[in-house]
Amino acid sequence: MTAPNGPGGSSGSDASGVDGNPGSTAGSGPVAPDPASGVAVPDGLADAVDADTGEGELERTIGLSGGLAIGIGTMIGAGIFVFPGLAAENAGPAASLSFAIGAVVALLVALPTSELATAMPRSGGGYFFISRGLGTAPGAVVGLGLWLGLVFASAFYLVGLGSYAGQVFLEAGIALPVDPAVPLGVAFGVGLTALSLFGTENTASLQNGIVAVLLVILTLFLSYGGLDALGVFGSERLPERFFPPGGLLPVLQTAALVFTSYLGFAQVATVAGDIKDPSRNLPLAMVASVLVVGVFYVVTVFVATSAFGSARLGEFGETAMVEVAREFMGFPGALAIVVAGLLATFSSANASILSTSRAVYAVSRDDLIPAAASRINLQYGTPHVALGLAGGPIVVLAATGQVELLAEVASFLHLVMYGLICVALIRLRREQPDWYVPSFRCPAGFAVAGCGALASFALIAFMQPASIGIGIAVMIAAYGWYRHYATDVELKGRF
Repeated sequence: MTAPNGPGGSSGSDASGVDGNPGSTAGSGPVAPDPASGVAVPDGLADAVDADTGEGELERTIGLSGGLAIGIGTMIGAGIFVFPGLAAENAGPAASLSFAIGAVVALLVALPTSELATAMPRSGGGYFFISRGLGTAPGAVVGLGLWLGLVFASAFYLVGLGSYAGQVFLEAGIALPVDPAVPLGVAFGVGLTALSLFGTENTASLQNGIVAVLLVILTLFLSYGGLDALGVFGSERLPERFFPPGGLLPVLQTAALVFTSYLGFAQVATVAGDIKDPSRNLPLAMVASVLVVGVFYVVTVFVATSAFGSARLGEFGETAMVEVAREFMGFPGALAIVVAGLLATFSSANASILSTSRAVYAVSRDDLIPAAASRINLQYGTPHVALGLAGGPIVVLAATGQVELLAEVASFLHLVMYGLICVALIRLRREQPDWYVPSFRCPAGFAVAGCGALASFALIAFMQPASIGIGIAVMIAAYGWYRHYATDVELKGRF
């Protein structure tokens, strides 16, 4: 039986030798009894999981298509189906510039993250890179912050999912006594948490199918809408003034709000321990996700603001894209976007809940929170305790229904992590420890990482005071927990 290196370390093994099913005994060789429980455990599983504690390496089941599906699926849900109305209300047609600014910041971070991920392909993503590159204290603040940042993001996606599910009733002419967005979002949160228990292969396969259908629908809709807006199918629509009355300030504030849309590429790194051939698939999945989705965002805002004025678009709220489609293509278009919105927000929530549980798993394996959180379900090879610690807070926050607050707090906590990721790359390149051998190197690494750190921290300054206050409170609480529980844990350079 192979134990991890140290109380929270990683043995570098995976569960790939367990016949593709962590709970299967067929073809897995001799069966050895677990000394603690007397339960028979296949040798193949014993190599991957410590049967005494239920701890071990996650099974690598996600390929390039699965990584792209997690990245694109998470980003495209919020960016296209929830934010256009809110963003246009704040920044007018210049909301397209807000999304472009977010894409530039994301790319500046994605390239350093890709290098770090190929040097350290482990579950935990940015937390793992920072804790091994900068030390335990920054790692603890980021790790616990990442957990809660993903919780806020997942709750935001669930509210969006509930809004589109509620739109189904409106399109069917069914009047409900209450707004169904929050109750439906909570229900989906419970269901998706349960789904993730049965393995990443199930969730990744689901992502593949959803994203493929979603991209087809969006490509057709945005192509038609773009041509219509340019006057190819009718009279050309005169655009309103590009910048809002406040000039560039509302554009930057909107960029800080919608940056939540670009969290998907980092969520690919968060599940690095689940990805096959990470030296190739991680950088491809992260960079391609940002590029593909960034183009969709800019085109979407152009099409949406061409259909309606920014003020009216803002009145439609989270489901503004349904009304845009209705304007261009009538009821069939509206119905298609309702379906696409359901798929997209479902995909976002599904991927985020998976990544949140992996963030909990990672900090537990490093002894920053009790080891019970990293227990592995022996049948499905998934961290069931971590899933509970992820799904519970997500459902509670989704019940608040505070869309913009949830989105900005998620952005705050992730931007702190992204800035520190860039700092970690600079430090590791300067120190050049023996274990740091990335198979992908960021072009102009020092310059790109420096710009990425500055851009990440600067964007925080344009958030609302309440979001900044909650984000700072989370970081202070995370540091307080570290001082109370984990000051004797040394993570720098540990694998």
